[in-house]
Amino acid sequence: MAAEVFRGPHVPKYCMHSQIQYFGACGPQNININNAYSLISLLKPYKMILQILSLHQVSPAAERLRYILNEEDDMPTPTLFTEMDTLQREGDELEWKESARWVKFEEKVEEGGERWSKPHVSTLSLHSLFELRTCLQTGTVLLDLEGYSLPQIVESDTTRQIEEGMISPELREKITFVLLRKHRHQTKKPIHRSLADIGKSSSSTSECPVLKCSSSCKKKRLHYGNSIPSRMRVHWPTTNSRSMNDIADTPSTDQLKNKFMKKIPRDAEASNVLVGEVDFLNKPFVAFVRLAQATTLGGLTEVPVPTRFLFILLGPQGKAKSYNEIGRAIATLMVDDLFSDVAYKARDREDLIAGIDEFLDEVIVLPPGEWDPKIRIEPPKKVTSADKRKSVFSLNELGQMNGTAGGGGGLAQDEEMPQQHELGEELAFTGRFCGGLYLDIKRKLPWLPSDIYEGFHIQSISAVLFIYLGCITNAITFGGLLGDATDNYQGVMESFLGTALAGTVFCLFSGQPLIILSSTGPILIFEKLLFEFSKNNDIDYMELRLWIGIHSCLQCFILVATDASYIIKYMTRFTEEGFSSLISFIFISDAIKKMVGSFKYYPIDTDFKPDYVTTYKCECLAPDPSEFTPCSPEWTNQTLDPDTLDWSQLSKKECVKYGGSLVGKSCKYVPDLALMSFILFFGTYSMTVSLKKFKFSRYFPTKLRKLISDFSIFMSIMTFVGLDMLLGLKTPKLIVPTEFKPTRPGRGWLVMPFGKNPWWVYVASFVPALLVTILIFMDQQISAVIVNRKENKLKKGCGYHLDLLWVGVLMAACSFMGLPWYVAATVISIAHIDSLKMESESSAPGEQPQFLGVREQRMTGILVFALTGVSIFLAPVLKFIPMPVLYGVFLYMGVASLSGIQFWDRIKLCMMPSKHQPDFSYLRHVPLRKVHLFTLVQIICLAVLWILKSTFLAIIFPVMILGLMVVRKMLDMVFSQHDLAWLDDLLPEKEKKKKEDAKKKGKEKDKKKPKADDSEEEVRNLSFCCPLQE
Repeated sequence: MAAEVFRGPHVPKYCMHSQIQYFGACGPQNININNAYSLISLLKPYKMILQILSLHQVSPAAERLRYILNEEDDMPTPTLFTEMDTLQREGDELEWKESARWVKFEEKVEEGGERWSKPHVSTLSLHSLFELRTCLQTGTVLLDLEGYSLPQIVESDTTRQIEEGMISPELREKITFVLLRKHRHQTKKPIHRSLADIGKSSSSTSECPVLKCSSSCKKKRLHYGNSIPSRMRVHWPTTNSRSMNDIADTPSTDQLKNKFMKKIPRDAEASNVLVGEVDFLNKPFVAFVRLAQATTLGGLTEVPVPTRFLFILLGPQGKAKSYNEIGRAIATLMVDDLFSDVAYKARDREDLIAGIDEFLDEVIVLPPGEWDPKIRIEPPKKVTSADKRKSVFSLNELGQMNGTAGGGGGLAQDEEMPQQHELGEELAFTGRFCGGLYLDIKRKLPWLPSDIYEGFHIQSISAVLFIYLGCITNAITFGGLLGDATDNYQGVMESFLGTALAGTVFCLFSGQPLIILSSTGPILIFEKLLFEFSKNNDIDYMELRLWIGIHSCLQCFILVATDASYIIKYMTRFTEEGFSSLISFIFISDAIKKMVGSFKYYPIDTDFKPDYVTTYKCECLAPDPSEFTPCSPEWTNQTLDPDTLDWSQLSKKECVKYGGSLVGKSCKYVPDLALMSFILFFGTYSMTVSLKKFKFSRYFPTKLRKLISDFSIFMSIMTFVGLDMLLGLKTPKLIVPTEFKPTRPGRGWLVMPFGKNPWWVYVASFVPALLVTILIFMDQQISAVIVNRKENKLKKGCGYHLDLLWVGVLMAACSFMGLPWYVAATVISIAHIDSLKMESESSAPGEQPQFLGVREQRMTGILVFALTGVSIFLAPVLKFIPMPVLYGVFLYMGVASLSGIQFWDRIKLCMMPSKHQPDFSYLRHVPLRKVHLFTLVQIICLAVLWILKSTFLAIIFPVMILGLMVVRKMLDMVFSQHDLAWLDDLLPEKEKKKKEDAKKKGKEKDKKKPKADDSEEEVRNLSFCCPLQE
């Protein structure tokens, strides 16, 4: 029946008829138009049309569902596994054959293929949904039935229908016989079983099956009319001839061993749909059953999951396709988050019908001429949150449906305004002395045991190996640079020891153990300037540095005691992304610079010509005796004589050692070391990226794919280390100290605070310490904000004040020992989190694994820094790792940390035509020119920070981070709050928030007020649609 709605005087005459008959698979319905309430029930399936015409604001279905879903219930709704079986004939036997199943998406049994289809989105016709609605209106609905076996449930159904006069008593035995036939599930069969089935199907083609007819059978049916010859009928046995129940009472071995159980949550329950056509019914037999307790009904279900719901549809012959579509409709509804919640909480038939009506309100209709119904729609990567749909405020609020998603009329449900910028209670200003620190300790202390035992997981091993290699590479790099900048007062050995000491203590006692400490560029610049100042003014560098560390530690204590971390609340995404992008670009540029540098040390010989290979030579010439100065112990001990030595037979190293000179075109030739280094560098990066994405591929089981993805970096490193060892080229290798002693001879492991500098130095060091404190504070807290983002779904809370306290303590400790200063390393911390991300294991077929959060624990960090400390004993093994491989790891860290940053996505938008741009939410609400303008401001700020970082002005780098906050505040004068809400975060405003909270409370009170009777309102409104006869 097509839906037509008319307005005003343009009402056709047939609208004045007193009767309308509606035909469906579940039988005809006569509607008396003179009865307004009957007209309402007729038009309920088309409620979306009435809403578009604004005939009423809130539908009765929505009001009913609000009442149902608002009921207090602590127990969450279990996940439903739905199986649809169709009645079929195998030879002379009837059986139920599994045809489709749902966990979230539909899987069909491919005809003749004996395999499941790929999971796909169910595509339903509106007609099947309307017929399902009619079936529930006219059939039997049994809620909270006390049933413990399928025969008992069938007995209750048939008895109810006989009592209500829906079927005659003579049909009880036949219906029971059909419903208790055995169920054949789509499981793997042995070869002899499959051959037997082939024989059955070929022998049964001569007979006309009752259920699925061929074209010749349909002609026979037309020839015989409504009567079917006895040879084509199923001979229904009597009770005495055979057992009525053909279903096993307990699950079979195949059911118990079914691997599909891994895809179903442990607390899941089953919903069984049985549809078929028989020759003894004149009208459909429909039953919807909800059991009081979920019960395992033997061999009814493919997997041993207890059944809670049962939908039965048996009907006259000739409408098999219609019955099948109705079965698919109810199965799709049962796995819908909202309807399944309604099905569990429904009190009567009307609640279920209201659930269907609300489902119809959210249905999107695809025009039949603009797409191919045979196409199976791939499951989306992301779907609307079930919580949003179940929210009482999202159910038909103000009469608006999902039609707004197509372009008009406000925000759709998935496009709510972004929430105001809030970082949680961790940054609340307490106003008490050490109030924030006390709350941090109180918050983190209960999680301490779980922080230890949750670290014992196989995923932690891959994370430890990954971060360890990143940390030692960083320690060696910064140690070497510090040694050059401070004349070896601090070198690689100090860097290893300081990293191990500071990192281990921080991971043991900090508020956020996922943060990785490391030396940073601004600290390196400060150390270089401080050493030059000390050298030029005859001040002892180590003692001055000690007092700066002590003052900075005290200043950190003051910041902790006064809850100064509160100002981090004013750092929005604009500041976070600017800082994070800068650090990521530093990692990328440093990796590329080091790789390019290898081409200078080991240049490619572009002048080499194979045809002139005979002219290439390298000879060792003896030094001029008049200018010769013995530089080797062999000369001074007179064991060698330059006149008698055969210089032409010396090796390159010996020639240089004994003072000779190398002459020839091939003396500087190195066999492809630069090219090999590039292969190791880029190969490590590209292989890591590929293996990291391997978990989304189609190959191998899920667990193996996930294992490969978790160990992607380790596998890439081992692969290219092995390649380097196989070729045996002298590529640059990792150099690790082999002796535990200070880099500079003559200095000890402890620095004395007095005796080498004037007394005023101890006081004046307060000034440079203030600059260091600002640097530490900004670097540490911004990195902590990035780590603690709500997108990471951290559940154990964080501790900004506690983290800053331990950074201050470690500054003083490292200063006393002459070790480098350490602060949070943004990129390595992000990589640490990325390596510990958890995803759901039992995701439904076709559903993308859900991100569950991060494995929050302390063990990975402790192990990483413990391994760093003992690395000097691992030098015989670590010396085989080529440096280009570690540069590839650095490049991956930098690139990986850019993923998910909106700033980087907006930069790429600048190079895309509008029609090829991704469907980002902010592009729907903010003009493109404003998006580009906002991006341009961020690019300029990033460029300024980059220039400062590259010069001696890098020491004021932390002050420029504060400058980003000032720039963000000025953007309020250029962009509207609406645009900033989508592109960035709104700055916290107390008064504005209070007003918004008051408005929300007012709206909630208005919604709780009782409304006029919905039925009367519908009757009044319907007078505008089709005038009733008077």
